Amino acid sequence: MAVKVKFFASLREEFGRADDSVDYAPGLTVADIWCALSAGDAMPEGVLAAVNMEHVKGNPQINDGDEVAFFPPVTGG
Repeated sequence: MAVKVKFFASLREEFGRADDSVDYAPGLTVADIWCALSAGDAMPEGVLAAVNMEHVKGNPQINDGDEVAFFPPVTGG
């Protein structure tokens, strides 16, 4: 199976697409997904992630069929 990936706001522009997918493998993490889709770059500090529409902290493992979304850092006043 695969993990569905979504990019929002400026990340959508940076990656040139709104969504993608990554083949699932046991032990796959949020950071692994970022690395696979960004030509090996580490996930920048401040990028937010959600798994199945729930905000996550750290670098959790992903399950087969999950949806992972990445959001740029949020600022405001």
